[in-house]
Amino acid sequence: MRMGQVKKLLTFVVFALLLSAPYAHAGDGSFTQADRDRLVRVETKLEMLEKTTDKRITELREDMNKRFEQVDKRFEQVDKKFEQVDKRFEEIITFIGILAAIFTSMTIATIGFAYWDRKTMVQKAKDETIAEIEKDGKVIHLVGTLRELAKNDSEVAKVLRQFNLL
Repeated sequence: MRMGQVKKLLTFVVFALLLSAPYAHAGDGSFTQADRDRLVRVETKLEMLEKTTDKRITELREDMNKRFEQVDKRFEQVDKKFEQVDKRFEEIITFIGILAAIFTSMTIATIGFAYWDRKTMVQKAKDETIAEIEKDGKVIHLVGTLRELAKNDSEVAKVLRQFNLL
């Protein structure tokens, strides 16, 4: 029984007692054995009603406690799901950081390789150009001629020393 039904039942019992009051025999006005028996039966019924009501209230409390426990379990499950989602986001962020580090290192390696390649190519081109010039020998002959001239002319020696050719 629900609390509303219990209240209705109690209200009905009270009205039934009030409505039955005028039909009671006035008799001699003394408290008879039949009155005592009736009073005992009413008390017994009220005690039974009280016990039943207490029992129903206890059952309702237990039922509500069980439902609250179920709700708590559901909240715990939702909390676990959120923790799993947080962990997954953390893993994704870590993975993105790793990808960024790999991309950065690849970019730096590519730029470094391009710089090294250009530097070696320029040096190689310079060496090949010098070798080609020396191969013809005209520059070497010109420098040799100027060195011979510098033995007799101090102005030419001064200029060759200035350019580290003497």
